[in-house]
Amino acid sequence: MATVDLFPLPLRCGPVRRLPQLLAGLALYGTSMAMQLRATLGVNPWDVFHQGLSAHLPISFGLVTALTGAVVLLLWLPLRQRPGVGTVANVVVIAVSVDVALALLPAPKGLTAQVALLVGGVVLNGVASAAYIGARLGPGPRDGLMTGLAARTGWSIRWVRTGIEVAVLGVGWLLGGTVGLGTVLYALAIGPLTQAFLPWFTVGQQVRLQRPR
Repeated sequence: MATVDLFPLPLRCGPVRRLPQLLAGLALYGTSMAMQLRATLGVNPWDVFHQGLSAHLPISFGLVTALTGAVVLLLWLPLRQRPGVGTVANVVVIAVSVDVALALLPAPKGLTAQVALLVGGVVLNGVASAAYIGARLGPGPRDGLMTGLAARTGWSIRWVRTGIEVAVLGVGWLLGGTVGLGTVLYALAIGPLTQAFLPWFTVGQQVRLQRPR
């Protein structure tokens, strides 16, 4: 078997690409969140929390995500985490894109349409996550909180992330957020999906395909 570069390295790692990829990834991430919300079959733990908060606050879902991101950023201070362009863009772009997508997406009619919208949203979330992470312009507020806590406590990323996700899921559920099939599907699928798509989007990394000689 011979290998072929799917994207030549010079086309993949130039600085002109990184910012557009970051912004596109974040916009798609917000869209994927809206798709999961419209499906009404359960969302990821952080969005359960956002959804629960939005039920008690007279502001849009997008603004809730932005305010939550800002509060999480304040928690970076004692953890000595440093934000990047991607960190700030994460707060702003996702908040705007999720509100726009929610305004444009109609509610699905019937269980089949709900499941299709949910699955599509989870897959798109994996693509979007790989795109904005692969741009390497700074972690999102919640990602930085996870890595900062892991660095300061010495606990593994796995346990820190699990603890955070369980905590926000529990609080969000108590506030009225939707927990269901989508929550379980997201928890099981998002890691493998992001890992699968990441090589295609990581700046400076070549993607190779196998082909017969």
